[in-house]
Amino acid sequence: MAEAKRRKGESFEALLRRFNKRMQMSGGMLEAKKRRHFVRKPSANGRRASALRRLQIGVKRAYLEKVGLLVEEPRSVKK
Repeated sequence: MAEAKRRKGESFEALLRRFNKRMQMSGGMLEAKKRRHFVRKPSANGRRASALRRLQIGVKRAYLEKVGLLVEEPRSVKK
């Protein structure tokens, strides 16, 4: 990571400008932006559990629909 120490008599704005310049030159900001939204892939067990959960919900929903007990909730509209 880039480092910038304050020089004698240097204003904070000048220090910040110098630090930002060093960060751009080192590529630290590009690396941080790449890693910001990184999401790990779920494990095989997690994928399997999720798939089983979806199947169970689907079976339950089909049964309730067949019996006539399925109550549709109105979907809220996001603004």
